[in-house]
Amino acid sequence: MRSNDQHQHPPFPEDVPTCPLFVIDYELIKARDEREMERLWDAGTTLGFWYLKNHGVSAEVGEMFDFGAETVALPLEEKLAYEQGDQGDSFGYKAAGSNVVDASGTRDITQFINVAADDAFAWPDQVRRSYPSSVSARMTSTIRPFVEKSWVVNDTLIDVFNEKLGLKPGRLAELHTKEEFSGSAVRVVYNPAVLRTEAIALSAHTDFGSLSFLHNRLGGLQVLPPGPKEWQYVKPIPGHAICNIGDALVILSGGILRSNIHRVVAPPGDQAAFERYSLVYFTRPANTVVLRALAEDSSMIAEAVESAPDPKRFDPGATALEWLTRRVRERRAANQKVSGPLVLRIGLTDLERMGMGRG
Repeated sequence: MRSNDQHQHPPFPEDVPTCPLFVIDYELIKARDEREMERLWDAGTTLGFWYLKNHGVSAEVGEMFDFGAETVALPLEEKLAYEQGDQGDSFGYKAAGSNVVDASGTRDITQFINVAADDAFAWPDQVRRSYPSSVSARMTSTIRPFVEKSWVVNDTLIDVFNEKLGLKPGRLAELHTKEEFSGSAVRVVYNPAVLRTEAIALSAHTDFGSLSFLHNRLGGLQVLPPGPKEWQYVKPIPGHAICNIGDALVILSGGILRSNIHRVVAPPGDQAAFERYSLVYFTRPANTVVLRALAEDSSMIAEAVESAPDPKRFDPGATALEWLTRRVRERRAANQKVSGPLVLRIGLTDLERMGMGRG
């Protein structure tokens, strides 16, 4: 098994289809540069994915990858004591094989650890749940600094969308406050090295929350852009994060902002022989926020909802907590109804062909 050290793995191959993304300069966004904010708006209202450079979190990212490796190396018995379980809890450890990647019940090969932002902010108090020993060992030095910086980055980006949507200043921030518990979390993901480039690590889906702030060193992330029927890789660029919009912001904006279907497969080419880590910070609305379009707060959103083919999709009748719990629970293998035994294997997904990728 080969290391994920960025200085050891081979370069991303040039002969695979890749998706061109906007490159947004975070320093310009912080400076309220009008042209850069317009480019961010274009990214958010078209594909819903973009690169972010000059985000200032690179040092913390390296430490978080080390934390992920330390967690994976813990005894399985210890990790399983903190497993998420099958009831839709989103924090804690997720064991390989506990989720499914296709409609026939193929189990996943992915391990990850989710740490609640609420726990990071409250540390040393435990306010959401307990975690494996690697979390307490790294919370002060590594996890909390990454969470704090990631929160600021995502909050800054969301504020741009707030302005562009014609909402009063701080309206979206009110829905993503630190003062109330939420599903916001940091996740470090581990996938073992595989030799089949068609192997599915994470099935086709859209993200559950508002905004995702992703860091990886190896390829594997793919998006399915509107129009083309071919999956396209998102090429990792050193020092650049990959950001994408989730379903909560789509609902709140009445469909003006876009979340795009994506999945994770084995890294392409020679990179497939390396174990893969990725790191993401998820910003999600406060638990009690009722997910519905902010049509009463913005004429732009009201017009978007009124002209939508199915306006009801922007009022799912669920709180952010209910939405997240349902989405997490639906992925668990124990909650699937399939014929025959579930098998731990790697296979092609047909979720996208069956229209199961969006929730």
